[in-house]
Amino acid sequence: MSSAPRLSPITLQSLLSAVTPAASPAPRATIGRWIAVRPRFEQFNLDLMLTPAQQRDGKTKAGGVLASLKRHYYGEGSQAKPGILVGSWGKETAGRPPRDVDMYFELPSDVYYRFERNLGNRQSALLQEVKNVISETYPSTEMRGDGQVVVVGFDSYNVEVVPAFALTNDRYWICDTNNGGSYKEADPWAEMKHIETVDHANAGNLRPLIRMAKAWQDSCSVPIKSFQLELVAADFIQQSPWRLRDFFWFDWITRDFFAYLYHRANTFITVPGTLERIYLSNEWQSRAESAYWRAAKACDFEWDNMVVHAGDEWQKVFGQQIPRTV
Repeated sequence: MSSAPRLSPITLQSLLSAVTPAASPAPRATIGRWIAVRPRFEQFNLDLMLTPAQQRDGKTKAGGVLASLKRHYYGEGSQAKPGILVGSWGKETAGRPPRDVDMYFELPSDVYYRFERNLGNRQSALLQEVKNVISETYPSTEMRGDGQVVVVGFDSYNVEVVPAFALTNDRYWICDTNNGGSYKEADPWAEMKHIETVDHANAGNLRPLIRMAKAWQDSCSVPIKSFQLELVAADFIQQSPWRLRDFFWFDWITRDFFAYLYHRANTFITVPGTLERIYLSNEWQSRAESAYWRAAKACDFEWDNMVVHAGDEWQKVFGQQIPRTV
């Protein structure tokens, strides 16, 4: 794709004004500028994507856990398909280095009624039972029940199993062991569809942006949850002037994302499907501001084709995975 003139609209100036006194005027398009941006961000995106071997490894481990639960709750030879990959693996936003593999395991309805006869924290007891079932197959693997999930600690990945009961509205009840225990309604299908729909409508730019945001989260120890970053990134890309462009524009896309994220401190995000509102707080805001300033500096270096200087600044934001030079 040819390099279109890169002109910054007035709306972007107002977006960034609360982070910096005024965004620098966009330079006039000049032949030979920004020579490193496309190859740098194309390579960065490739280096963030899971390798085929990593994908096989994660799915194999999740499949083993699923098989052990299926044997116990559905019997040998059952044709039931009670396992659903969710989280970053279900949304195809997983990146390197690999993180946990999240999975829903749909339990038979009779298990729900059996635990309803119990006294005390039924959800905690259910997580304990699921953990014990998995332990029969993996007796030497470290496991723990943690709020809503059973964490199975393999060497390369943790598999996080969410015991779930299917509801008549195509959603699920999942466990919440806090405050005496309760069930929480969740809609993983809507969450996955939201990411797919926004990514498709915006030239496939959402998933690369999410992986890059997670690289920043990991490199800079940013205290924000990954699914929150995903939802904010989806909100951002839909209003970005560069949303239909290619990797030649990802220096500005990532820079502007950090400004947008900065302004989302102390606001709410809405979870697709259930429409649950989650408070974003502001513990991470100073890191978003620092990332913006470093990205803005890197963008200036990219304009001047100071490739290594730009790479140094990008690595302060994203870590060693983004190429220093191309």
